[in-house]
Amino acid sequence: MRRFAQGAPHAPAENTAAAPPRRNDRDTLARLWPYLWAYKWRVMAALGFMIGAKLANVGVPLLLKDLVDTLAPQPGSAAALLVVPVGLLVAYGLLRLSTSLFTELRELVFAKATEGAARSISLQVFSHLHALSLRFHLERQTGGMTRDIERGTRAVHSLISYSLYSIIPTLIEVTLVLSLLAVKFDVVFAWITLAALVVYIAFTVTVTHWRTRFRREMNELDSKAHSRAIDSLLNYETVKYFNNEAFETRRYDEALERLRRAGLKTQRSLSLLNAGQQAIIAIGLIAMLWRATQGVVEGRMTVGDLVMVNAFMIQLYIPLNFLGVIYREIKQSLTDLDKMFTLMEREREVADAPDARPLLVKGPPSVRFDHVDFAYDPARPILHDLCFEIPAGQTVAVVGPSGSGKSTLARLLYRFYDVQGGRITVNGHDVTSLTQDSLRRSIGIVPQDTVLFNDTVAYNIAYGRPEATHDEVVQAAQAARIHDFISATPKGYETMVGERGLKLSGGEKQRVAIARTLLKDPPILVFDEATSALDSANERAIQAELAAVAQGKTVLVIAHRLSTIVHAHEILVMEAGRIVERGTHPVLLAADGRYAQMWRLQQAAGA
Repeated sequence: MRRFAQGAPHAPAENTAAAPPRRNDRDTLARLWPYLWAYKWRVMAALGFMIGAKLANVGVPLLLKDLVDTLAPQPGSAAALLVVPVGLLVAYGLLRLSTSLFTELRELVFAKATEGAARSISLQVFSHLHALSLRFHLERQTGGMTRDIERGTRAVHSLISYSLYSIIPTLIEVTLVLSLLAVKFDVVFAWITLAALVVYIAFTVTVTHWRTRFRREMNELDSKAHSRAIDSLLNYETVKYFNNEAFETRRYDEALERLRRAGLKTQRSLSLLNAGQQAIIAIGLIAMLWRATQGVVEGRMTVGDLVMVNAFMIQLYIPLNFLGVIYREIKQSLTDLDKMFTLMEREREVADAPDARPLLVKGPPSVRFDHVDFAYDPARPILHDLCFEIPAGQTVAVVGPSGSGKSTLARLLYRFYDVQGGRITVNGHDVTSLTQDSLRRSIGIVPQDTVLFNDTVAYNIAYGRPEATHDEVVQAAQAARIHDFISATPKGYETMVGERGLKLSGGEKQRVAIARTLLKDPPILVFDEATSALDSANERAIQAELAAVAQGKTVLVIAHRLSTIVHAHEILVMEAGRIVERGTHPVLLAADGRYAQMWRLQQAAGA
């Protein structure tokens, strides 16, 4: 509840904005092309091998015709009858082998381009997601978003596979076959073939376009079901606390039932598509064979010609048999890829200015909030004309009731959001004129709610400075008073902490967070209820360590327990986004105002 109480966003900029219109398929392919063209020589080689494979494939029926005609009774010697078919058989086998060889070479050469493009796109999406604002990440649906990214990455492989390995080769083969039929026989063969292909493709595209909505609905329901399952599993403890296993199972089952009904619609429409395709193929094949048989009877064609026509039709219809699936998958892949590209193009709410410069500090800097106004939602302002300064090397503490805007100060200092009025400066530099990377490298935070990676204790501590040595990690753990606990575990620093650190207690997680920040050793420190999960004995010990670490640093302390900030150089009391009192601990007690009242209440409660 703390997040909402302190004014967490209700209407995020990235999500409330109208969804961008879906780009057309050509634009999506144009967006993909630069990733592939980075491997242009492999693209050209793959196209060459593909054409070679299709030429060899078209040559097979031609050779088969000669083989059949040669075996037909003809005047000539027995030796000729034995030698010629053997040569044709060898040539037939070599053509078959060439088709497979060129196909495999094409896939081998192009594999690096496919995998490289998928890797580049995935890496760009990952980097862009980290660059998006906190507002986006507070409101995202992790399960659905990860599903979209997974499908988008797979779409790269599918598009390349189906277009380069199916559609383009089939078009090349259709062109070659139609040309051969028109030249070698009468043009009626070509017209029958072309008519059958046109009807087949028109039927396939029309029906597939109609059933795409069922597929899209199925994907949306799949993402929702996945999101619901992930959300429930991530909140496992909350489910257990309230005995809601049956409730969560029921909600998931409702999502699965909607997904099942959508799946049945998809399957019924697919069956209709397949039946119609087979009917068109059968009619076209019958018409071609009837025409060829008539030609053989009238003496205009040989038996070999009949076999060749049949072989051509079979070779054409085998890939066309999958046209519905291929077209559907290409359309779906384009949709999935477009979703991922749209995610990549989502505007960053907080971005570096074109002329942003790095923050260079020698020693502790000063931090100033200068007439700052801020609201997550314009209808609900959080901070009002806020002014205070943390002088270089000093500690300023902020106290106040929940919802007063204390934690918002840390988010604004990190520049997770930009202020709507006033400015925040570090050493006199407006944070909006600095690069976010250099600003955040200069700040270390111990948050109230510590979330750890599902990795080892050593990894989580070293995350503060990934290049740190193991000895430095141990020193940070000792300073955070967690080294003895780690050493007592069977695997020591290699102990896995579980997802979000759930294998550790709240106090242990907080001490890991403290160790991580101590290891980072930045010139600006933010302690947001840094010891709230610790018992009194450990809190006093950690407070002593934090006080030692804070020497020579600029420190912002956001506190609930007033006993932890009595030695601060200045204490600010906030209410409803305004500073109502300020001064040192003795001065504020003497003033007998809001701070003194809070102090008496906590002392009476034994805080």
